[in-house]
Amino acid sequence: MTEEKKAKTDKPKKVADPDMVSIDPATQEMLARAQELGVETVFDRAVVMKACNIGAQGTCCKNCAMGPCRLPLPKSGIEGEDTRKGLCGATANTIAARNFIRMIAGGAAAHSDHGRCVAEVFLSAARKESDAYKIKDVDKLLKIAPHLGVETMVEVDGKKLDRDLDEIALEVAETALNEWGKPVGEVLYMKRAPEALYEKWKKNGVLPRNIDREIVEIMHRTHMGVDQDFRNLIKQGTRAALADGWGGSMLATDLQDVLFGTPYPLQSEANLGVMKEDHVNIIVHGHEPVLSEIIVSVAQSQEMVDYAKSKGAKGIQLGGICCTANEILQRHGVPPVGTFLQQELAIITGACDAMVVDIQCIFQNLANVAKCFHTKLITTHPIAKMEQDNVIHIEFDEHHALEDAQRIVKMAIDNFENRATEVMIPKHKGVQIAGFGVESIEYHLGGTFRGSYFTLNDNIINGRIRGVAGVVGCNNARTKHNEAHIKIVKELIKNDVIVLTTGCNGIACAMEGLLTPETAQVFCGPGLAEVCETVGIPPVLHLGSCVDNSRILLAATEVIKAGGLGNDICDLPAAGSAPEWMSEKAISIGHYFVSSGVYTVFGVTLPTSGAPVFHDYICKDLEKIYGGMWDIEPDPVKHAQKMIAHIDKKRKELGIDRARERVLMDMADRREMEAAYQKA
Repeated sequence: MTEEKKAKTDKPKKVADPDMVSIDPATQEMLARAQELGVETVFDRAVVMKACNIGAQGTCCKNCAMGPCRLPLPKSGIEGEDTRKGLCGATANTIAARNFIRMIAGGAAAHSDHGRCVAEVFLSAARKESDAYKIKDVDKLLKIAPHLGVETMVEVDGKKLDRDLDEIALEVAETALNEWGKPVGEVLYMKRAPEALYEKWKKNGVLPRNIDREIVEIMHRTHMGVDQDFRNLIKQGTRAALADGWGGSMLATDLQDVLFGTPYPLQSEANLGVMKEDHVNIIVHGHEPVLSEIIVSVAQSQEMVDYAKSKGAKGIQLGGICCTANEILQRHGVPPVGTFLQQELAIITGACDAMVVDIQCIFQNLANVAKCFHTKLITTHPIAKMEQDNVIHIEFDEHHALEDAQRIVKMAIDNFENRATEVMIPKHKGVQIAGFGVESIEYHLGGTFRGSYFTLNDNIINGRIRGVAGVVGCNNARTKHNEAHIKIVKELIKNDVIVLTTGCNGIACAMEGLLTPETAQVFCGPGLAEVCETVGIPPVLHLGSCVDNSRILLAATEVIKAGGLGNDICDLPAAGSAPEWMSEKAISIGHYFVSSGVYTVFGVTLPTSGAPVFHDYICKDLEKIYGGMWDIEPDPVKHAQKMIAHIDKKRKELGIDRARERVLMDMADRREMEAAYQKA
């Protein structure tokens, strides 16, 4: 028996095959290096640890101490009545619905707490309590103020005058913060949606009352013995998801634009190859940009560059991972080092002098990897600490942001001299054009004076652009890294579908070289290629971080306003996708898109398959209520083809399923259309 145990102990530990777990050559190289050094990564753990099948089906309930109650779906399926139930009698549908909307609550809380933090920093800036933060985009401030009921003009002696900007900023900050917990009313931004969609939400009773309340109510409803009707449960999930997409996330995006500047297209690079052996490498990772914005400013100061040179470095190279990467990319051109699954690999290069993390999507194993190298791992948020003793905590405070950033950058520079392991930085990196948004798309379509979404609509109507797809989201170690992201996007643009991207999908597309205008001639169908060449844009437009999915909602709203493609988002030839999703935030995003009328396809899995009735309800019946519905398709090509089929269905319903000839309009025609657009 002892010899048998010894034999099992001596058995070599399973590790990931680099070529089988990622399509990215830089990732493959770094995985091989990690294994040579004996450093375990997420890819290795995914080989050893199998996912729980019952949990993946969504039918395991652990909401009370009589459980966990596990209700696996029989391999033969359900014949006749589904008699599965937990100890309390909760059905598979109730359990799956409770678990699903708890994921919505978790995701909505993450996005919306991000938004709250930004709103609090915005309030400090409006009160002039911090030297680090000032209003950078006055135009955006004046644009969002009316949506929050804040007047931008005052009447003095019978004359309309511009209101003081400081007063506007302060009232915007106070009103925005009130959206999280106001006792009466509804989330103000809901009225930014097309009128038909707003009325649909109102009719179905899903207008969120405030952001926090809807999340709290989910937790109450899913407590043992409360809501036990899957339809009623998902209705509350809809309120919370809408409070995220049209509330917390949208406020986060808008307030960040006002504070840090609205993004406009710029050129950068992406992948591990952006790191530099002879520079101090500082990597920021997470999702909130309030500290990373200041780190960028400090790291680029001449004082810090000179200090780095005094330590033997040639300069300071900043890089990012996940959505903090996307935030500083779209405003400063700081290159992303990689996606969610590459965070450990950045340290394994041996060239990461400091990794500065804030919130969300941060592996606790970073601390274990950092122990093998010289990297300083620095946590900065009061709600996101790590237990390992090698982690340094420097808590962010907006009132001392500059001092905090200076301390962090100086610590990274001092650490440059401590590199012990041989540095290995992959050479692979891709060029990208990022920084698109509602405003910049409008500008690209018509210029400063004639910018509008008419051009996009015209080209959808005439068939050059078949439709629009939002392809977003994380990576998942249960799938081949970046493969589904890239295959789906390539299949879409090959079929003349223009893609809007955010999050790690955007980084994956940048690594693959899909975010440049030149890409269109290589990968696109003839119609989309012509439009991209004429306008000078990539076929895949990077709109930012995961909270910036709200930009996609507003872009869709602008398309409706421009006319000719229906009066509701569900009328548009458009579809959504999260090919390699993994987080609760993805479920919240998916559901606010579904509830806004978008057909939304997820890859990997959907944690509802163990409850067929509930699964069919969200994948079929929701379309009758909101115009959008869920779908699941792990195969990337079939996934894209489902989206294209839906787009074609919508084109047929609009009567534009046949290509139309281009109509040349004179200035009188354009003025008439512009007047109608402004009226809308």
